[in-house]
Parts: sequence; C-alpha cells; structure tokens
Amino acid sequence: MTLVILAAGMGSRYGGMKQIDPINDDGNFIIDFSVYDAIKAGFDKVVFIIKEENFNDFKETIGNRINKHIKVEYAFQRISDVPDWFNVPDNRIKPWGTTQAMLSVADIVKEPFAVINSDDFYGFEAFEILAKHLKNLDIHYKPQFCMVGYRLKNTVTKHGAVNRGVCNVNDKNHLINIVETKEIVLVDDTKAEYPMGDQKLTIDLNSVVSMNCWGFTPELFPYLSQEFEKFLKNIENPLKDESYLPSVVDMMIKNKACDVTVYDTNACWLGVTYAEDKPAVVAGIKKLINEGVYPEHLWK
Repeated sequence: MTLVILAAGMGSRYGGMKQIDPINDDGNFIIDFSVYDAIKAGFDKVVFIIKEENFNDFKETIGNRINKHIKVEYAFQRISDVPDWFNVPDNRIKPWGTTQAMLSVADIVKEPFAVINSDDFYGFEAFEILAKHLKNLDIHYKPQFCMVGYRLKNTVTKHGAVNRGVCNVNDKNHLINIVETKEIVLVDDTKAEYPMGDQKLTIDLNSVVSMNCWGFTPELFPYLSQEFEKFLKNIENPLKDESYLPSVVDMMIKNKACDVTVYDTNACWLGVTYAEDKPAVVAGIKKLINEGVYPEHLWK
C-alpha cells in the first residue's frame, strides 16, 4: 500500500515552509510521525508531492531519514502542468490546488493508496483505519473509497480562520456530500462561525469534516483529470483560484461513480495553519513521546 503526502502548498498563512519545520529536538517534522504511523499500519511506499525547487530540502531531511524504513518516491506539482490549450498567467505564484497535485502521481501510483496533508498530525488510529479499508477491498461495480472524518471541534485553531470540507453522512456511514466551507472561526468553546455574504452563520462543532485523510484506488485519476480541465475552462480568478480534491470526490458521489465510507474519529487534530499553532503541536508531540506512544528518537 502507498501513502501519498500532499506537501507542495505555499504555507502563506504560516509564513514559510511548514512542511519541513522541525517540531522536536531531533529535527523531526509532523510528516515524520505520519510516516512512522503509516509504516506501523502496514504501508510500504510513500510518495511526496512537492514543488520541484524543494526536492533537495525534502530528500536531505525527511527522505534520508525514512528511506531505510520505507520505499520513497517524489512527484512534482508544477504550475506549468496544465493542458496545452490553457495559458498560465505570468503572475500566477501558487500551484493549482490538490486536484492538480494528485494528478502528478497518476503515473506512479497503480495500487490502493492513502492521501494525507503534510502539515496535519492524524495519529496512528487514522492509518490503521485506512490500511484496514484498503487491504479488504472487494470487487464492486464502482470504486469503494474511504475517509477518516474528524469532528470540527477537534480541528479548529484559536489563532485564526480555517477552511474545512464539512461532510454530510448517511446512516450507512456513506458520504453524501462535502461542502467546502471557508474562513471558519472559533467563537468560543461552544460555537464556530463562517461568513456567507453579509451574514455570519453558525456551524455545529460536532460536524464531521474532511482533513484530507483519504483511502482511494487508481480509478480516481480519470475523474481528477476531467474535473481539473473543467475547473480551468470555468476559472474566474486565474491568479488565485484552486481546484480541490474533496470537490472531485463530491462530484463522483453525485454522479454515483463511487461510494465513500466515512470512519468517524474523536481524535484531536494537531496542525500548523498559523505560526502561533506550533507551540501546541510541539507540546502535543512531546506529551505523546512521554506517554510512550512514540519513541524518543523516532528513526534510531
């Protein structure tokens, strides 16, 4: 099984390359703990989706640390990787989003695979769930994907707004749809809000949200390509707009092209949307090490 890690983001809210910002004295990143948990759950290959200019930094740090424990490959997300008919604006800085990122591994990944963000800490339970689902896939007339769903209250930060894919799930634990909800702000311990036009709407803190923790099969790739082309044909702001992986999954569900099982978890998210989030992540990881969940020296 393969683990695909989305690590080509710009980190604009964080103020730098949060993917390779150390969080302990050994110089480990959040990614190190995700890969450690994935290996423990049975994954045997990891593919990093990165910007090409960051290749040496990734290989000399996380790549060289883990390549004795798991097969490592790299894929590059380039702004220029678009259909021939589309003209990339000269001032475009950011890549085109997670849909395009995933297309960069279409020629590498030929087996069931999981997808995660590089800057989110998911915990071992998430990888155990993903591995079990991917190992036990049966033959169906349509792909059987999965998602580990987190409670919104466990994924927000006190330091600013976050974007989350808010999920509607039926009584069979199948995903009905995902609503990309932007600028969610924690008001207090009981309430969060997000803007809608001139209004601020309340959102239930117990809502299930996507943290880009997915289990897929290669049947996903043609739909990614189809939706990315559609996105480019209808783009409103060529300098900033992005196409997101959850939107592709949502489209497939609407077209009855896949089933997505949602595995609910009450685990707390650790992540670094903002630089101010880092101390909580450092403390959280240190606590887990002190409790024996992770060894003091992860790769030694």
